[in-house]
Amino acid sequence: MHGKLLLSGVAVVLGAGYGAAVFAQAKPDVLVKQRQAGMTMIGKYWGPIGGMASGKTPYNAERVARNAPILEVLSKLPWDGFVETTKDVKSKARPEVWSDNAKFKTAADRMQKAVAQLAKVSTGDEATVKSALSEVGKTCGGCHDDFREKSR
Repeated sequence: MHGKLLLSGVAVVLGAGYGAAVFAQAKPDVLVKQRQAGMTMIGKYWGPIGGMASGKTPYNAERVARNAPILEVLSKLPWDGFVETTKDVKSKARPEVWSDNAKFKTAADRMQKAVAQLAKVSTGDEATVKSALSEVGKTCGGCHDDFREKSR
């Protein structure tokens, strides 16, 4: 029994190592497209609920309860595509993503935590949900201000 468990553990570790090696070989332009796709999906599910905190969009508890858990998953997707090999690929990522990478990673982490909190309270009372929505908006906006080229 222990032998099978150990063998299974070794297989998982080797598989994870192989997966990491394959991922590390991804072409930079593919990584950029993947992280952009993740951000696009975040926008798809954030857009309908983002304006609720400020009152620009009427509060809709059902939509928040539906979108928040999806956003929690999506909030984890783009970040592993921000690797050094992608810095020369044309995108909206500013050079500060790489020159101040610790700050960038902190901003990404704050966003993920804010989205996780939103998902946690998404079925709660309106005031609590709106407060969580506001925090998510602040984290997204702050990261865009510091690390994303402005649209022309």
